[in-house]
Amino acid sequence: MPRVATLACSVRTPPQAPSAYRRRMPGETDRMGVDVRRWPGMRSEYNWLAPSEGATRTEPHQIGVAFSSHHAAVYELAGRSVEADIVAGQVFVTGQDPITWHRVRETTEALEIYPDPALVRSLAPDAAVVAPAAGRDGTVLAIASILRRAHLAGAGLSDVAASTLAHRLAGHLLEQYGGVRLPRRPAGLLDRRTVDRVAEFVDASLSEELTLDRLAAVALLSPFHFARAFKATTGLAPHQFVMARRIHRATVLLGESRASVPEIAHAMGLSNVSHFRRVFRRHTGALPGEVRKFGPSARGWSVGSSRGASDSVPVPER
Repeated sequence: MPRVATLACSVRTPPQAPSAYRRRMPGETDRMGVDVRRWPGMRSEYNWLAPSEGATRTEPHQIGVAFSSHHAAVYELAGRSVEADIVAGQVFVTGQDPITWHRVRETTEALEIYPDPALVRSLAPDAAVVAPAAGRDGTVLAIASILRRAHLAGAGLSDVAASTLAHRLAGHLLEQYGGVRLPRRPAGLLDRRTVDRVAEFVDASLSEELTLDRLAAVALLSPFHFARAFKATTGLAPHQFVMARRIHRATVLLGESRASVPEIAHAMGLSNVSHFRRVFRRHTGALPGEVRKFGPSARGWSVGSSRGASDSVPVPER
């Protein structure tokens, strides 16, 4: 999706209060709401909320992912009103202006990340300028997938792992959306176009056999160099990224289709249904049947249960 505005926005102002996907609809269950977690260098907010025709906001100075798709959503950014379809996995970047949502007809699953302003200033002491944007961004999608799992499954990140992700995200935000050239950029990282190309290929091929060789070929690299560079860039090894996308697609199918759990497992390239259930539970904190009944927050958290990193456990598959 193209950028939604051209107005440049300063990233120096601290983020506002926790964000607005906070919709409360008649009959809404307590399984819907916002879960907030604070990490070294950033704050993340997982949103699982009912449809809304009323005005709500996504606060300034965030970069987030819409994990749910929406048809003809209406929102306003920097004085411009937009009606557009939102695809699952789409990234939204705000500067100093919030996004005001006027119409969202489907249930919202989204994750918003607010980098610490002090971290941003340490990377770019001069006034950096970020332009609001909406579109694909494989690096942000991978980082958001790590945090989504932490919210849903109760898995956590160590202080070092979380701060590493925060630095990676803040640097990516400044370079890709603020036009900042950071000094001493680490060698061996993939450029954004390559990561986006690989992410798009993965999403289009989830039902197929996805090997390291196939992914490396998309990136035009040897398997060894691709595997190292992809993890250094996104925080996820290639197989972890593929599994995260498969579990997310399975979650969508559980909510939007009548396919059985075995059928969904096979559609995601996982022929062993017992293995699929185990992996699904590790990623979401719930079994497929529970998610089909209650949504992604079936067992991961309830409204008002903002848990700190100290309550968490190490993320598996590291």
